[in-house]
Amino acid sequence: MSLHDNAVLVLKNCPTSDQDQEELRQLYLDHLAAHPDGMWKACGSGHLTASALVIDPERGRVLLTLHKKLGMWLQMGGHCEPGDRTLDRAALREATEESGITGLTLLPGGPVKLDRHPIPAPCHWHLDVQYAAQAPPGAVEGISEESLDLRWFAYDEVAGVADESVVRLLERTRAAL
Repeated sequence: MSLHDNAVLVLKNCPTSDQDQEELRQLYLDHLAAHPDGMWKACGSGHLTASALVIDPERGRVLLTLHKKLGMWLQMGGHCEPGDRTLDRAALREATEESGITGLTLLPGGPVKLDRHPIPAPCHWHLDVQYAAQAPPGAVEGISEESLDLRWFAYDEVAGVADESVVRLLERTRAAL
């Protein structure tokens, strides 16, 4: 099964919690139906990305990266790569690479949230499939070259440093726990 096929399957089986998420799910499916290259950065109409919010529920905190290009505190994530076979493995790969933490595990149940956001040309949209990854006890993070900083934030601190998309992702992640 190709990554494109896996994404279609994941999205078809992805439970949606509200009308906005259902509309995004359908938009993602329509995009993939119209764009065989819709998983890849080269797709000028936009492409799917995979991300994961790294959480430490025992200590009530999340790990965010200060994105080098955007200058914003975000969850770990990014573009799918040719070696990725599934969306969840792409999200886990990105979270591991950007957090430096080995032994992350995705929360069961599939994606936590979908988020569509504009990006500069030549691509115009990221259609992000967002997961949540739990850090193992005693996890030690390590900053990657893609980040300006990497920091743990208490749940109640996130709204003060991150945008609404990350706040909603945290809310949905906590509900999934």
